[in-house]
Parts: sequence; C-alpha cells; structure tokens
Amino acid sequence: MTILMILVLVLVAVIVMLLVSTQRQARQAEAMVPQRGKLAEVAGGSIHHIDVGKANGTPVVLIHGISGQLQHFDYGMIEDLALEHRVIALDRPGCGYSRRDSDAQSPLSEQARMIWELLDQLEVEKPVLVGHSLGGAVVLNMALQRPDGTGAIALLSPATHAVEGMGEVFKPLMVSPDWLRKVMGATIAVPMAKRTTEEVLAAVFAPERPRTDFLSRGGAALGLRPKGFVTSSRDAVAVLPSLQEQQARYGELSVPGGVLYAAEDGLLDPASQGEVMQGFGLSYDTLEGRGHMLPITAAKECTAFVRKIAAQRRA
Repeated sequence: MTILMILVLVLVAVIVMLLVSTQRQARQAEAMVPQRGKLAEVAGGSIHHIDVGKANGTPVVLIHGISGQLQHFDYGMIEDLALEHRVIALDRPGCGYSRRDSDAQSPLSEQARMIWELLDQLEVEKPVLVGHSLGGAVVLNMALQRPDGTGAIALLSPATHAVEGMGEVFKPLMVSPDWLRKVMGATIAVPMAKRTTEEVLAAVFAPERPRTDFLSRGGAALGLRPKGFVTSSRDAVAVLPSLQEQQARYGELSVPGGVLYAAEDGLLDPASQGEVMQGFGLSYDTLEGRGHMLPITAAKECTAFVRKIAAQRRA
C-alpha cells in the first residue's frame, strides 16, 4: 500500500468520524431542546412558532437574532406579555425548527415575507413587531413591506445599518459558496463551535455574564447542529447587502415605534445602529450596564418597553 493511499484512507476515516460526531451532537441538541410549537408551511420553507396568551389581546410577534431561536424570549418576556397580549414567538426561517429551502430565502426581504405569510395564516392583524439584533432588521423590513399592516415596532439592540466588520465574533460564519458551508456544517463546523462556545458567549453577553442555562433554556444548543451553522452563515453573508438596500428606504417608515439599546453593547454600536433611528421617527432609550442579549438579561425592562410601544399601536 502506497503512502498516498494510506493518507487517503486516513482522511476518509477522519471525515467519517466528523460526520458521525456531528450527527450525534445534533441529536443531543434536539433532545435537550425539543420542538414545542407548530410548523406552518410557507413559500420557501416552514416556520416553527408558538401562539399563546389572550386570543383577543393585542398581537405581539417576537423575532430573535442571528444564531438564535424563539427560546431567547423564554427568560420572562413570553410569560409576562402573554398575561395581556396574544404572543407569537417564532424561529426565524431556517433557525431552530423552522426550515429555509435554499440560499434564496436568506435576504431580509425574504425572511420578512415568509413571516408575514405565517401571520396571514394565523389571521394576525396590525401586530406589534418585536425584533432583537438581526430580528430588528427583519422587523424593519416587515414594516417597510406592509406599513398599513404593522401596528408598531419595538426594536431591541437592533442591527439597522450596514457596517463592515459588524459583529467580529461572527467572522467564522462568513463562508460561501453554499456548498462549502454545507460541507463545513456536516464536518468541522460543529466540533469547532463546541470548542469555542464559552469564548463566543462571553463576547455576545459582555459586559454581563452568560446565563449558565443558555444552552438548554435559551435554546442555544440548537445552534450546535449542521443546520444551525448553515443558516447562521447564510444570515451573516446576506445581512450587509440586505441592510444596504433597506436602509436607503428608512425615510418611508410610517409606523410608531422605538429602539431600546444596551449602552454597553459589545457587538453593535448603540449610536450608529440605534440612536440614528430617531431621525426616522422612532424613540430611543438605553439601559446602562447591559450587554447585547437584552431579552435574556433584561427581560423585565424589555417587556416594559414593548408594553410602552404597544400602547402606541395604530388601531
């Protein structure tokens, strides 16, 4: 047997081991964070969601950020808002247990369209759209798509403008073409992500400490799957051109709403991403001593903010 043949066999063995390990970790993640809502088929995929609270209350839609899932709102926001509102929390297309059929559904405009299609199926009228981080960018696109159908918007540390180098911690996600990210997702991405989890979470939560139950209660374990890497990579690659396109239209915003930002946000700049939105008719508030993950570390303050915005909802 030649040296070349031995090297090939070793490489094949390593790839097989990575494939098996990745699939095992994916099953463990889904066992830790099982599906709890319903799946609704929409053009381009399906959306996993829960619909709780007062059926006749003001509808509030909760949309999470990059590499997230609906469990990001499980630290008090869903429970508290459901006392007086109809609350729809969802996994963005491709995230959690939702499905995204291809790279074509990655732009903000496509994600916004798919979520509107879900809300149409649920017969939701003039909802208060709540978006955290990248979810805030999706909410802005939804408001631009259907200004008359949007009741109000509440943005929590949102990404609103395209900035090169935005979110340096997500640089490993900047992978294209799609076939390469799928290969990486099936082999090396998950083991690498597992090894760097503590470092990444420390950066995402800074200056606050990550919650010790974030993998389970916060659903973060679902990101440690091939699907999680592929979706997050697609989001990271698509967000800058999407934001460049939509930020040119912010002058068209005509819905009531506001921005709540963490003053010590370590991922996004409060001034260039949040405060600037005052120029487009949105209110602006900050929370001192807080980091980027407001729905988790400042759930009560976020809930109070959403209630304030909901009071401005257009009838």
